Amino acid sequence: MSTCINCVWEEFSLPLKRFIKKRVANKQDAEDIFQEIFLKIHKNIGSVMNEDRLHAWIFRIAHNTVKDYYRRNNLKLESTDLGEDLESSTAEETSANTEIASCLKIMVDSLPETYKQAILLTEFQSMTQNELSEKLGISLSGAKSRVQRGRKMLKEMLLGCCQLEIDSRGNIIDYKHKSSECKYC
Repeated sequence: MSTCINCVWEEFSLPLKRFIKKRVANKQDAEDIFQEIFLKIHKNIGSVMNEDRLHAWIFRIAHNTVKDYYRRNNLKLESTDLGEDLESSTAEETSANTEIASCLKIMVDSLPETYKQAILLTEFQSMTQNELSEKLGISLSGAKSRVQRGRKMLKEMLLGCCQLEIDSRGNIIDYKHKSSECKYC
């Protein structure tokens, strides 16, 4: 792939700064996160096989880096912050992920309460499984089990509903509903 890092910098630096600024109040931390994201992009840009998916790849790096920041600093990330994409994205680039995210929201809400709670706390509020076990007053293995079962249920619901096309990094490229009768989508 022939993507130049300077071109990526020019196209993504402002949208990335806005993305981070919305999620991180401390200006210095936001700047550090921004530099960390571009370091990761620079080191791994050669691994991007499909230039059409560059935007999604960069967003995933940004999303994960912000999430890591919250974990490292024992802060809570609001679940509403997770579904937003970079402001410069086009509808075409994000439509599959956005639509599947809407379905997943409904699927999470339909989980039995114990699994729903475990998924919401670990996946959307960046709580570790150890913290989950302490908060719920259950063993660590019990917390891990709830998270694993919740994830498995979500996967079964999603794959029962949709046929997904996923790239090598796990991003949803495209999907097709298996039935027009899906109660989640």
